[in-house]
Amino acid sequence: MDDGLDHALDSVGPRLRALRKQRETTLAELSAATGISVSTLSRLESGTRRPTLELLLPLARAHGVSLDELVDAPPTGDPRIHLRPVTRFGMTLLPLSRRAGGIQAYKLIIPARSPRREPELKTHEGYEWLYVLDGRLRVLLGEHDLILSPGEAAEFDTRVPHWFGAVDDEPVEFLSLFGQQGERAHLRARPKAKDSG
Repeated sequence: MDDGLDHALDSVGPRLRALRKQRETTLAELSAATGISVSTLSRLESGTRRPTLELLLPLARAHGVSLDELVDAPPTGDPRIHLRPVTRFGMTLLPLSRRAGGIQAYKLIIPARSPRREPELKTHEGYEWLYVLDGRLRVLLGEHDLILSPGEAAEFDTRVPHWFGAVDDEPVEFLSLFGQQGERAHLRARPKAKDSG
């Protein structure tokens, strides 16, 4: 078998695991969504089972990604990005980054505040950076209750209990940079000045 093909197939397992963890989905939930047994999913992720088209199609559909993304197919020269929104916890997530692992970028849209929706704080591994584009975002973070307006940003360790939602009767749109392993976004304001001596 071609070395490039071997490498592509070998990288599918880690990519599948990263996608599932990123979406906070268990093997049992993914099994229910795809009809693939938990043991087969586990073997695919660990690399002990070779991926087939019959297995990859339902997995791509469940994760909301293309087959090309699952197998890391080489680019075709078409520069257009085909984003597939995912709706979770009442929010629309638009993935802006295409690689598995590392810091992931998303655009999130939260609909107007629902009077019946009570904030439910969550914790998970990782580190998140938020930047508000439009609307007002309420961020509950530990003991803090913050309102962020367009142009404002926040960053936090996601092991701290947190929740976010729209403040009023307008939806809120914001960017999120999320590192599953706790990676932080590194910002550089200007290049270092060169020594004049």
